[in-house]
Amino acid sequence: MGRRAPRPLLLALLWLALCWGRVVRVPAGTLVRVAGTELVIPCNVSDYDGPSEQNFDWSVSTSGGSFVELASTWEAGFAAQPYRERLQSGDILLRRTANDAVELHIKNVQPADEGRYKCSTPSTDATVQGNYEDTVQVKVLPDALHVSAGPQPSAPLSLREGEPFELRCSAATASPVHTHLAVQWELARGPSRRTVLTLTHESRFRAGPGYEARYRSGDVRLDTVGGDGYRLSVSRALSADQGSYKCVVSEWIGDQGNWQEIQEKAVEVATLVIQPTLLRASVARNVSVAKGKDLDLTCNVTTDRADDIRPEVMWYFGRTPDSTAPGLHVLARLDRDSLVHSSPHVALSHVDARAYHLLVRDISRENSGYYFCHVALWVPGHNRSWHKVAEGTSSPCAVDVTWLEPNYQVYLNASKVPEFSDDPTELECWIVGAKGTEANVRFTVSWYYRVHRRSDDTATSELLAAMNGDWTLRYGERSKPRAQTGDFIFSKEHTDTFSFRIQRTTEEDRGSYYCAVSAWTRQQNNSWAKSKDVLSKPVNIFWASEDSVLVVKARQPKPFFAAGNTFEMTCKVSSKNIKSPRYSVLITAEKPVGGVSSPNETKYIISLDQDSVVKLENWTDASRVDGVVLEKVQEDEFRYRMYQTQVSDAGLYRCVVTAWSPVGGSLWREAATSLSNPIEIDFQTSGPIFNASVHSDTPSVIRGEQIKLFCIITVEGAALDPDNMGFDVSWFAVHSFGLDKPPVFLSCLDRKGIVTTAQRDRRSDLSLERVGVLEFLLRVHGAEDQDFGNYHCAVTPWVKAPTGSWQEEAEIHSKPVFITVKMDVLNAFKYPLLIGVGLSTAIGLLSCLIGYCSSHWCCKKEVQETRRERRRLMSMEMD
Repeated sequence: MGRRAPRPLLLALLWLALCWGRVVRVPAGTLVRVAGTELVIPCNVSDYDGPSEQNFDWSVSTSGGSFVELASTWEAGFAAQPYRERLQSGDILLRRTANDAVELHIKNVQPADEGRYKCSTPSTDATVQGNYEDTVQVKVLPDALHVSAGPQPSAPLSLREGEPFELRCSAATASPVHTHLAVQWELARGPSRRTVLTLTHESRFRAGPGYEARYRSGDVRLDTVGGDGYRLSVSRALSADQGSYKCVVSEWIGDQGNWQEIQEKAVEVATLVIQPTLLRASVARNVSVAKGKDLDLTCNVTTDRADDIRPEVMWYFGRTPDSTAPGLHVLARLDRDSLVHSSPHVALSHVDARAYHLLVRDISRENSGYYFCHVALWVPGHNRSWHKVAEGTSSPCAVDVTWLEPNYQVYLNASKVPEFSDDPTELECWIVGAKGTEANVRFTVSWYYRVHRRSDDTATSELLAAMNGDWTLRYGERSKPRAQTGDFIFSKEHTDTFSFRIQRTTEEDRGSYYCAVSAWTRQQNNSWAKSKDVLSKPVNIFWASEDSVLVVKARQPKPFFAAGNTFEMTCKVSSKNIKSPRYSVLITAEKPVGGVSSPNETKYIISLDQDSVVKLENWTDASRVDGVVLEKVQEDEFRYRMYQTQVSDAGLYRCVVTAWSPVGGSLWREAATSLSNPIEIDFQTSGPIFNASVHSDTPSVIRGEQIKLFCIITVEGAALDPDNMGFDVSWFAVHSFGLDKPPVFLSCLDRKGIVTTAQRDRRSDLSLERVGVLEFLLRVHGAEDQDFGNYHCAVTPWVKAPTGSWQEEAEIHSKPVFITVKMDVLNAFKYPLLIGVGLSTAIGLLSCLIGYCSSHWCCKKEVQETRRERRRLMSMEMD
């Protein structure tokens, strides 16, 4: 036993000695390909001592003969004569995939290429270490796979959602060796493709992503029909099933469990179009209900489906007219099994085939809001499953609950006014005129403080304390620490009196104070809801103090030349009579908005507060969001920079500095505010001058015809390349005889070619297009009577600066052109004239008939009466 033990160790050392070094590898076994397809044979080598990029030689042996040179990565003339032309044409090529790996590609393999292929690595090593070559057998089969689509309509197959459909394709092979076919159905929607169902070469079914559940339920199936037919069956079509279907057939060959795909063919079978289900839910738009009454709403459903569908109806309630806003409350629901889910105060009933009734009993003020009706249509599927084919939400129904509000007034009185700092302040808030409402109404108070700002700022109110409907007191952020220390005291003296006391009034307490009394009304669930707020007039708390002095000086360290450069401005601050000041800085710009006599418009650009927090104010240019910088250079000096300036940035720039003094903790008091001298940005350019005019070939059109309006831009001065110019063109119209109405926006086309058209409540349509470098055409299709008026265009030119940035020029307006819309008189009066003539003729004939009858009967009666009178006169004379 001791003598035989070293033999395995010697064999292992011998094996390592033979395998250590270079090893060339190609795929094991036999590679099978079909004639006409591409043959790819990879070859790699493990070389521990060779160069950084290994060279490879390929040889081939066909018909059992000797190996013939095929291709080489080292020698250009390595190939034998029969293969040189195929190498030059690219039919045969070598593709290096790594320093130690290469692939042999034969794009159109032929039966003559069948044989053994050898990959070898040339070596100049003194001793052979490892394996320097390897061979692989290649077999070429004839193309015997035939794939065709089944009998399908040439036009797109149109289905309704929920209907079944079937698609077929045929695949057969006459290969001389035993092969297996795999069939895969693919669905293409635009550039994306996905697998529906696959029958693998191992006769296994595999559902694609998103089709697993439908395949398990039997909704999607793949069946064989006859010997070469494959049928894709879908029991109920979904909207996601729309697209183009392709049948992909691949041929496989197996050898001892190793499978190779030798070729693949595909055929377009059909294009499926899923028609959406029409569904519309509507309710009344505005409803007013008195408090305590019942709210009655009806949801009318319109759909074009008449098959076996089950509706699901839900009523929502929200405080806003947005049906997608969070916080919507479900009032009642009718599920697809006709079961109603509601509360005791809410009822939902199915009153008609397409009408669903909602009843809210004993409505209160809190029921005011917006009501929505949501309807979903379901169709049955396999294994008692259900599928939603359509859903829709109605427009909001605004419900207003009317009631009588309590009537009262609020007065604020300062019972104690401070004369100096640290003096107490006491305010009393009185309720007057609220009699006989104690049973159903209770009153609470809220105290507010308004800070005195500079004249060009809006005064902001700050909440000091607020009392809720359950008499709990809630403090504001400013007053909470002082209320906890007892410096602020809020109390209710009587039923109609509230008081607020400041034990030690400081300078930061100076300002305006007012109270707001809220009336709370008892609800049907005995809760309290706020119904009305009444504010008192403000009371000013102020006393004289030593004036603070704050001076700000602005300067421009570097000269400013032209657009595209960087503008820099520094502000130096000096203060007096301000304790431990900290400064907040606001950069403003004054820009003209009209003519010479028009006042300038002041815009806030960027600010830096006393805690060095930067905030963009009215700087809304998204493309230049990082174009402005405000930083603190020293304790009393600040620097403002604006990069890549544009012509539209011209104006007067100032620093508005506010000095703040600490009050205690993290609170600050505004001590003084000052405005610096202006720094002007003025661009002296000799650029082009743009003008705009409007021209129309159709200033007067007949109703229904087309109106054409051209906005023509002219350029004066320096000529520019069209690529260096861009225009934002907007169209406006004044539809009024007196032309006293403001212009109405119609449509605009920006310099990037994006068209934005305003929504119109007319039948006529608008289109805007660019017909030339400096011409823009607005069309009004199917003009109506309301389309008359003055039309003009507004143009904002953009010029590309030498630095490459785009500069926005001043907006220009064209003179208006008046468009009239006439009526087609002949067509408009043809039928009224015919009716008038007919009526006149009928009335004339009727008048003649009446006259004839009158003369025949009435005149005969008058003659008889006259004769009787004559006989009476004769008898009188004889007497």
